[in-house]
Amino acid sequence: MTKIEKPVQLETYNLLRAALSLFKKSPAELAEAELQQAKIQALNEFSIESRVLNAPEASAVFITDQELQQAYQEIRDRYHDENDFFSDLEKNQLNKASLLAALHRQCKVNTVLELIASRAPAISEVDIGIYYHLHAEQFNLPERREVCHIFISINPDYAENTLETALLRAQELAEKLHKKPHKFADLALRHSECPTALQGGVLGIVPRGTLYPELDAVLFNLKAGQVSDVVKSEIGFHVLLCKSIQKHETLSLAKATPKIRQLMKERARRTCQRAWLASLTTSESGESSHER
Repeated sequence: MTKIEKPVQLETYNLLRAALSLFKKSPAELAEAELQQAKIQALNEFSIESRVLNAPEASAVFITDQELQQAYQEIRDRYHDENDFFSDLEKNQLNKASLLAALHRQCKVNTVLELIASRAPAISEVDIGIYYHLHAEQFNLPERREVCHIFISINPDYAENTLETALLRAQELAEKLHKKPHKFADLALRHSECPTALQGGVLGIVPRGTLYPELDAVLFNLKAGQVSDVVKSEIGFHVLLCKSIQKHETLSLAKATPKIRQLMKERARRTCQRAWLASLTTSESGESSHER
């Protein structure tokens, strides 16, 4: 296995992660107030990671070259061009060696925390039953509709998007789709001005009250597979497709059990990790007092 020395750039990598997490920007793109906030988060994360790595449990954890290379490759694969990748590293005061060192540290921290989480107690059927009855409202699912739309905006600055022209375009699309609803995805890709056009106009599965009121009223009166007439909202014209209808239902305990078990398992794992991290802080405080 490769031996990784601790370089100065580890803190730089934490700052980069914090900036991307908080603001979806690199540190160089942040305003001064944002940069200070990112630095505080980066320092806090680095402090926690250091406590984890200094814990006795960390001494038994080893990161293989294969694990490290996989972590590195996941980041590298976000770039189509290798020159862009290394250029981006340089902009953030990193290089391949320092990135590998930072990833080695991150992998080891994650492995230790996973080890601690595995100590969480198993979730019993009784626990699941109690949760189900105490949170019954979570398993009372309203009627939902799987919906797609084609959107034509209104913009008097463009001839093809004046009120009259946009309405005519939307009506022509609606007429075509009434005859051939199976063409919806194709026409959405070619004509819709919404980013969902790339996914065939898919908006997803929605309950009442999710969309604009005008769209909501029409959608929940369509049959499965039916295409609407043109609907006007405050942002423009829409043609809707109700792909499927999921009726109101109350999940039984048997159906809800997998979801509850996963939810409670993740909660127990996080609780176990937090308690362990708190014990590290307490232990360090005790040692400091003893030294004094």
